[in-house]
Amino acid sequence: MRSFKEINALRTHLAALKSKNKSIGLVPTMGALHQGHIALIEKSRADNDATVVSIFVNAEQFNNEEDFSNYPVTIEEDCEKLVSLGTDIVFSPAHEVMYSARPLLHFGFGAIESVMEGEFRPGHFSGVALVVSKLFNIVQPDRAYFGQKDIQQCAVIQQLCDDLNFPVGIRIVPTVREHNGLALSSRNLRLSVDEKEKASGIYEFLKMAQQLLLDGKTTEDVKLLTRQKFEEHPLLNLEYFEIVNSKSLMPIEQIVQGRQVSLCAAAYIGEVRLIDNIYLFEEDDN
Repeated sequence: MRSFKEINALRTHLAALKSKNKSIGLVPTMGALHQGHIALIEKSRADNDATVVSIFVNAEQFNNEEDFSNYPVTIEEDCEKLVSLGTDIVFSPAHEVMYSARPLLHFGFGAIESVMEGEFRPGHFSGVALVVSKLFNIVQPDRAYFGQKDIQQCAVIQQLCDDLNFPVGIRIVPTVREHNGLALSSRNLRLSVDEKEKASGIYEFLKMAQQLLLDGKTTEDVKLLTRQKFEEHPLLNLEYFEIVNSKSLMPIEQIVQGRQVSLCAAAYIGEVRLIDNIYLFEEDDN
């Protein structure tokens, strides 16, 4: 595995690969790698001649200073995992390499960033778009890989590519889960064993809502019932639960067969904020 911390050295190495018509996959991460990241890496390795895994905790996408300070940093363990996976390239720049000065550029994504994560994390998606734009410019990948757990982020990045004509194919990989259904997340490292078990309620309530909708319950009734379930939970503190169009992410009032629908939630367990989503129709998972 080749390791790079400087942009120019990485660009020179990638230019040599591209001169040989090698395809490049990019897996952007903030480290604390888990099986969900591994699924992205394995998909990229299957699709491309070389895979770049970036590890960079991007301060610009955190609207909560405490969340940024507490984000797990496990760079040595991460690199060991990447070597065992046969990863081609890791790019782990310091903050001053990615941001030589405080950036002035801001992105706006209209309605996409006004709901769910955008409502509760103002400025988050501008920070995501900024660092992803930088990575796309540095690596110039053929394809980039993201997890379905961050469905709104995926929509924002696809819009970024559409609007700025980035010639990058966006690939979304299904969420990887714990044995109890809890979506894998680097933030799970901050949970106790008991909290991790109790946090599975997020997935449990999403699956309950899915079944209620499939049984013909209205979206209004399902939202009410699901929010009540969260209120009854001893540890979970619901931030939002929404039933949305999987592409536009706008709330929907009526289920139509054939339309992609996602059920999305964010909740705190203690001081740790977790997000999750599932598709309403199983065929949308493909």
